[in-house]
Amino acid sequence: MLQNKIYENFIKEILKTFFVILFGLTIIAWTVRAVNFLDLIVESGYSISTYFQYSILNLLGILTKFIPLSFLLSLIIFIIRKIQEKEFTILWTSGIKKITLVNLFFIISIFILLLYLIFSTFVTPTALYKSRALLNKENFNSFLPTIRIQQFSDSFQGFTFFVEKKKDNKIENVFIYDESNVLKNLTSDQSNKSSITIIAKNGIIEERKKLILFSGQIISTQKENSKNSIIKFEQLNINLENLSPGTIKIPKLQETPTHLILQCVLKSFDEKILNCKKSAEEEIKTVLNRRFVLPFYIPIISLLCSLLMIRTEEKKNYFLNKYTIFILSFLTLLYAELIVRFTGISEIINILFLISPLILIPIIYLLLIYKFSKESIVSK
Repeated sequence: MLQNKIYENFIKEILKTFFVILFGLTIIAWTVRAVNFLDLIVESGYSISTYFQYSILNLLGILTKFIPLSFLLSLIIFIIRKIQEKEFTILWTSGIKKITLVNLFFIISIFILLLYLIFSTFVTPTALYKSRALLNKENFNSFLPTIRIQQFSDSFQGFTFFVEKKKDNKIENVFIYDESNVLKNLTSDQSNKSSITIIAKNGIIEERKKLILFSGQIISTQKENSKNSIIKFEQLNINLENLSPGTIKIPKLQETPTHLILQCVLKSFDEKILNCKKSAEEEIKTVLNRRFVLPFYIPIISLLCSLLMIRTEEKKNYFLNKYTIFILSFLTLLYAELIVRFTGISEIINILFLISPLILIPIIYLLLIYKFSKESIVSK
């Protein structure tokens, strides 16, 4: 009963440290990413509520990436702390075998593996898919934030504009070039084979999506024969409701739900399925390996960290061992992260990525058993 209580406390302590580290790393990375997401407001004119919804949904994508590193840090901190506080020494002298703790760490790693699988296969892809769908559903909120003084802006598809001066909602020396046919109703030529250029002395932005220009001209250009027609105006009212932000609205492959990717593979790349193309076969393989196979590198980390419990004769060797094992564990995560990117390109790399956990886990486990058995012989 006492041993079970000790193991229960160990599990709670490791998981508590794991979630604290995971939360901390995620919030730091999310804060940096959220600053970049401000472009949705500044450049694309989306509302603040859309910005916050999009940022929160992307939080889950960031969290998943930090699960392996957080487990590594939490486990290595736990083991080093217990060694320094001599708690493990008390356990060894009371008859508890080291391999029992190795098994405990391995069981915890299986729990983290399952957590990683749930997020990588279901939660994260669904959240990222919804974040992209949010941009597709919501139109831009206001034209005013997208205006940058003395800079050409192409925040909207096929729509370029330039403003020399801006004060509040008043603008001066305005240049607009439209090849998306949003403004084709301003000319007699209603075809989709013409572009429109508007030059105005000044203007006012009203009601977020309405633009009033003064003292200018509209130049309509036929794309086929470059024939121009010019219309001068004293006042021109433009409705910008139909502008479409230039943000990517179709979900990327890594944002596609797992069940759709599996359907794509099972149905031999049926192009009716989202992002299902034969040309994307290599990338699909990489995405599936990242979601289903990469989590199985986490148990390797638990076994590598368990190497810290191998007794060393000299104190100097202990500190060298501490840093060496951390670097070795970190390089294992780095190896998995780097090699998974090339699994779709090379079949050899793909096989190597798949069998690495199957080879490393039993090898490291047998090494631990061998080292611990030698310690027990020496102690006798």
